Amino acid sequence: MILIGQFDSSFVRRVGIALKLLELPFEHWPWSVFSDAHRLRAINPLMRVPTLVLDDEDTLIDSHLIIAHLESMVPAERSLWPATEPDRHRAFKVAGLATGLADKGVSLFYEKQLHKEVSQLWVDRCRSQIAGALAILEEDRAGRQSPAWFGRTIGHADIAVACAIRHVTESMPDLIAMQDYPSLRTHCEQLEALPLFREVSQPFIPPA
Repeated sequence: MILIGQFDSSFVRRVGIALKLLELPFEHWPWSVFSDAHRLRAINPLMRVPTLVLDDEDTLIDSHLIIAHLESMVPAERSLWPATEPDRHRAFKVAGLATGLADKGVSLFYEKQLHKEVSQLWVDRCRSQIAGALAILEEDRAGRQSPAWFGRTIGHADIAVACAIRHVTESMPDLIAMQDYPSLRTHCEQLEALPLFREVSQPFIPPA
């Protein structure tokens, strides 16, 4: 398999870390959706990342769908989702909030950096959505004592949260005051210190 996209994208990085944890071999092509758009278009007409090229040369897009496919490739005991309810659907909720937060971060960044006329209404909406997701995630993590979000083993929820917060705080350093979210800050700092998270990592590169 080939994973296309740069690891400063929380969505690409999420998939890259999952591939490593699931022990699925892959090649990484760190293409930019801007400077490598002509190459990416030939594989994915939407020119979005992550793009995963499968061994049969078919392609998948969208990190949620890619994660679902990767999970189908490994035995149930190796899954990075909790096996039983209610933790299973609660992990889906955490991952959904995290990736939604990241998506709003990307929208806000593009609105402020790529548009001559910035819509304050859109900026305020994105900021409100990000703050709302952070509040729920902070409350949830603060109520848990386990090393990882749902036990002792890192799962998709942990990965999604760490990748989202890393991207948003690097792309817009003044957006989130992480001291207001101490449980999330500790959680992310512990994950980012791990060798795997340092390996599958890239400083944020603004689009050019």
